[in-house]
Amino acid sequence: MSNKKKILLTGVTGYVGHRLLIHLFDQNEYHIRCLARRPSAIRNIEEMNVEIFRGDLQDFETTKKAMEGVDTAFYLVHSLRANKHFEEMEHTNAQNFAEACKVNGVRRIIYLGGIAGHARDLSPHMSTRVKTGGLLRQSGAQVIELRASIIIGSGSISFELIRALVRKLPIMITPKWVRVKAQPIAINDVIEYLSKSIELDESKNLILDIGGQDAMSYGDLMHLYAKIRGVKRYMIPVPFLTPYLSSLWLALVTPIYASIGRKLIDSMTESTQMTNFASRDIFDIEPIATEEAIRLALRKEDHELSTSNWYDALSAGPEVQRFGGVKLGSRLIDYRRCETKYTTEQSFKPIARIGGKTGWYYANFLWRIRGFMDILVGGVGMRRGRPDPEIPHVGDALDFWRVEAYEPNKRLRLRAEMRVPGRAWLEYVVEPKQKGNGAIIHQYAIFDPLGLWGLLYWYSVWPLHQIIFHKMVRNIGKAAAKD
Repeated sequence: MSNKKKILLTGVTGYVGHRLLIHLFDQNEYHIRCLARRPSAIRNIEEMNVEIFRGDLQDFETTKKAMEGVDTAFYLVHSLRANKHFEEMEHTNAQNFAEACKVNGVRRIIYLGGIAGHARDLSPHMSTRVKTGGLLRQSGAQVIELRASIIIGSGSISFELIRALVRKLPIMITPKWVRVKAQPIAINDVIEYLSKSIELDESKNLILDIGGQDAMSYGDLMHLYAKIRGVKRYMIPVPFLTPYLSSLWLALVTPIYASIGRKLIDSMTESTQMTNFASRDIFDIEPIATEEAIRLALRKEDHELSTSNWYDALSAGPEVQRFGGVKLGSRLIDYRRCETKYTTEQSFKPIARIGGKTGWYYANFLWRIRGFMDILVGGVGMRRGRPDPEIPHVGDALDFWRVEAYEPNKRLRLRAEMRVPGRAWLEYVVEPKQKGNGAIIHQYAIFDPLGLWGLLYWYSVWPLHQIIFHKMVRNIGKAAAKD
């Protein structure tokens, strides 16, 4: 039996909870138990040696059972996505959690809430955040409540909302809430605060604001993100857009974040700057600046895209047919596949030889025209060819692409170096069929658009992609027969 301290994590299918799970697993210092309604939704869980408990905080009995033997319990659940009665759900969740902790003698609860500001009439969203902390303190366990403002990280709702607005709107009519000051904090710093709270040498309840180095508004953040991405955005402030009208506008511009964004906007009428700086003295943590946090989020996103098996989610389903492809984070993806009756080695050979004298397996004259157009705007064009006609090497130029990743008989990833309003990749993955002989060739054309021009570019060439990329992967499959 392990002598490791047992930690209970809730909210592990969410953004912060999953990042904390990975962090604690990598530390290998605790016995980790995850409570989730849908354990199958926990990303990469098969790679971790953790205890999974299926349950719902709305059900007291399952919550109580999940708490057995637990020393420290993390409350990272939030019903912000619930369309109706989210306040009631928050109350029931917190009450059941607190009572289960009391019954099982849990020593410490760590709760991530939000900086509430000084407003007397809090929004429903912020009011439930504050009330949840109060309910948890009725458990009898020590409660460390960390209150954060805007969390900066790829996948954070606030960060993705900022990114979506900057991408789509070169000119914005901005209401008052866009100018309200906040205290953004990097997700890595949030995870540090949460994980170090487990062993914190304190016995009394704590309510601590946590934030980064800078105080800035949503508008400041949008300008900063635009600067980092190399685009200009213009904001016209107006006094008459209420939070309600703003939420309707948000639904038109970024419908994917509309329901959550509406609740967030309601809570943006008052400043969420830090007023309690005790966390800086209690924890040995030096939060990073906001600009560094944004750059780190973008670098991490690029790294995950180039090294992870993110494509599994696409390749498990049918070919993408809807206009514009699939949206994954900030990226737009055209996915195609082709099944062959040949081995993975045979199926990969045409991919390894792509470009240069071999060409692109369909409409080479269109590729040459695209290269000529690139030269006209100062790009590299198609003049470079490829140094090795048989084997691509990471870092090699390949026409107007650069080899970014290469795994023999499995994977080739090319990064575009032609002039486009954004960043583009072309990736091939070959894997054996799960049943029977043969292989599957997966083809991904990936685009990270830069502002409105990037989106216009992608959607304008989409009809042509429908023909070219479809024919390319089919002809690669046919070419495998010749090897």
